[in-house]
Amino acid sequence: MKIKNIFPLLLLFVSFSFYPQNDEKREKIKAYKVSFLTTELELTSSEAQKFWPVYNAYDDKQFELRHEKMKTYLRRLDDDNVNSISEKEAAILLSQIESTDKELYLLRQKYMVNLKKILSAKKILKLKKSEDDFNRKLLKQYRDKAAVKN
Repeated sequence: MKIKNIFPLLLLFVSFSFYPQNDEKREKIKAYKVSFLTTELELTSSEAQKFWPVYNAYDDKQFELRHEKMKTYLRRLDDDNVNSISEKEAAILLSQIESTDKELYLLRQKYMVNLKKILSAKKILKLKKSEDDFNRKLLKQYRDKAAVKN
C-alpha cells in the first residue's frame, strides 16, 4: 500500500489525539487552526464573512462523525473483541462504519459545493494545502512533545 493511501488514515487517528474530549483543549486547537488558516488563505473580509460559518459547520460535523466512528472502532474492535466477534456482529459493525463513511463523503461533497460559491478554485486548493500543512504541524508538535516525555 502506498504511503499516500495510508497518510489520510494516519491523520484521522492522530487528529483524535489532538482533539481531546476536553472541550477547552479542543477549542484552543480550533482557535490555533483558525488563526493558521486565516493567515494562509489571505481571505478578503467579504470572503471571510461567508467562509467561516460554512467551514466551522463542516468542521464540527465531520469531527462529530469521525469521533463517533472512532468510538465504534475503539469500543468494538480491541484485540479481544476482534477475535471473538460473531460474523453477524461484524457485519453490523461494518455496516455502521460504511454508513459513517458515506455520511462523511456526502458532507464533504456538500461542503465543496458551498465553498465554490464563496472561494475561487485556487483558494480552495490553497485551503486544502493549508489544512494539510496544519495537520503536519500538529503531528510534528505531538511527536516533539512525545519525544520530550520519553
